[in-house]
Amino acid sequence: MHFDPILPAVVGTTLIGLFLSLAFRYFKLPLVLAYIVTGLIVGPQCLGLINDINVIETMGSFGVILLLFFIGMEVSPDKLRRSWRVSIGSTGLQIVLCVACVYLVGSLLDWSLQRIVLLGFVLSLSSTAVVLKLMQDSNELHSEQGQHVLGVLLVQDLAVIPMVIVIGMMDETGVQSDVIAMQVGAGIGVLLLVRWLLNQEYIEFTWLNKLKVNHELQVFGALLCCFGLALLSGLMHLSTALGAFVGGMLVAKMKDSMWIRSSLQAFHVVFIALFFMSIGMLLNVQFIVQNSTLLISLLLMVLVGNTLIATFTLRLLHVSWTKSLYAAAMLAQVGEFSFILATLGRQSKLISDYG
Repeated sequence: MHFDPILPAVVGTTLIGLFLSLAFRYFKLPLVLAYIVTGLIVGPQCLGLINDINVIETMGSFGVILLLFFIGMEVSPDKLRRSWRVSIGSTGLQIVLCVACVYLVGSLLDWSLQRIVLLGFVLSLSSTAVVLKLMQDSNELHSEQGQHVLGVLLVQDLAVIPMVIVIGMMDETGVQSDVIAMQVGAGIGVLLLVRWLLNQEYIEFTWLNKLKVNHELQVFGALLCCFGLALLSGLMHLSTALGAFVGGMLVAKMKDSMWIRSSLQAFHVVFIALFFMSIGMLLNVQFIVQNSTLLISLLLMVLVGNTLIATFTLRLLHVSWTKSLYAAAMLAQVGEFSFILATLGRQSKLISDYG
């Protein structure tokens, strides 16, 4: 009997993922960790059930887009409107303070100013996918501190644009002026669109109502709503996740949008799991073991430093101690955009593979 050789990988991955998810839920641990451990086990470092990590990474990126689309549908316009001052002020202060802290360390290690600025940018960004998934699972997204965190993450996504410009200016090859102009224009357009959406009671797209009569049409229509705006955002050299979030806000303003949510729910669960599994597959266990002392020290420094900085900035903006500490703890880690900035810095010879 002939069967596709990919079937053992699919069945094995699903079985391991299900077992670990049940175990982590029993011990009240985040499912995100279960997905990452699953990726580590089935990836090339351990069992080797899946070796083509690029495919999983690509599918996982769809999960991030779907996650931000759902978050956009769930966001409270009133709460987001009330927290925008905190979001912008806190993000700006965090970036400045991160660069300042790296400057203190870098001056002792004789780092160049370009390297200091780059690493300050890298450490100031948090993982949108990880944080929002954790808050969603803990039902904290709609709380006041959850809205502060969401606002900061969105502003960070937009802050990547000027960061890329600065890194490009530090590179001898310079920056592409046409790309930068498109990014800045698109960023302003996103801000204006979000402001307009926040002021609308509802929006009606009559042509979308025709899709409700057939489930297959609903699925394709929902996928178009989600990935269409993500694609448009990507074409303008912005974050596709940011475009998906705005798309979710747009859909949420429709009179009847629940069918879109129900059509995409299954895709959301599968692809977001694949995203976190891809992170686990990329972990180099041998490198971690060989450099465990250094990595643990750096990890503690980053987590404690970012928590203190974020708490300080939120307290300056009159957020309570409890909510400031919660939000700061959520924002303490570095995110996927940090890796992108680090890659740009490596290409510009500002940093090497090991620092």
